[in-house]
Amino acid sequence: MSGRTVQVIAAPSNLGLRPLRPGHEPGTWRAPDALFDAGLLEAVGAGAPIAMARPAWKPGPDPGTRLRNGIAMRAFNLALADHVDATCARGAFALVVGGDCSILLGALAGARRHGPLALVHVDGHSDFRHPGNHDPASTLDAVAGMDLALATGRGEALMTDWPDVNDTDIERIDVFTADGIGPHAVLARARSTLGAVPDQHFRVHLDVDVLDAAVMPAVDSPGSPGIAPDDLALILSGLLPDPRCAGMTVTVFDPDLDPDGRYARLLVDLLGHLPFH
Repeated sequence: MSGRTVQVIAAPSNLGLRPLRPGHEPGTWRAPDALFDAGLLEAVGAGAPIAMARPAWKPGPDPGTRLRNGIAMRAFNLALADHVDATCARGAFALVVGGDCSILLGALAGARRHGPLALVHVDGHSDFRHPGNHDPASTLDAVAGMDLALATGRGEALMTDWPDVNDTDIERIDVFTADGIGPHAVLARARSTLGAVPDQHFRVHLDVDVLDAAVMPAVDSPGSPGIAPDDLALILSGLLPDPRCAGMTVTVFDPDLDPDGRYARLLVDLLGHLPFH
């Protein structure tokens, strides 16, 4: 990837999240500006970002869908897809900074316009909720817990019917296994899976709640155990320089849970040490 420029796309969405309590609106939409204030653009060597407008979030249902904010989410992701498409077309690395993890769908939709695509999904949760493992009629679904399922064609057509066909072969490494075998082995397994389709590009998705809650509590669904920051950096550093890596999404950091900015600075420090160029 040497010599490619990094184009940051700010995707300030919270559309895929449910309120944590009555009257609450998730604060992930503030993440791009908070990370920019903490020095993200300089840390990753990027110029001016593409700044998308914040979409309006609402707590209740949309007509005709069981996905929370589903109609607005589709429109936002189609707009994001256009930005990612244009970034890929000029040969730049599309670093999409969210926002909640529903933005993965738009990033993939835009990158898929340039050919078949694989995904390395790094997350503290499976995000694989779909009609095969729960009853969608029983609750109003939040896409942030479903994005991987939707990206692989499982779920409501509003968020699965994207250009091109989903052809999914999943290599799953849970956090317990990852911590047990170590980052070098995790990276080797990811490379082996990607190597099965050597002519196919891939994107990396980083949901920062993959970090242990003791390290990164500023997320809507913190968990433990998690991946240690140095181990995460090693894994990502082994993937990003691959010329097939077409971009990356970074999601679910919530500045509302980071009043003094310390976790924004931690995240910028981690990202700033990755080999984007």
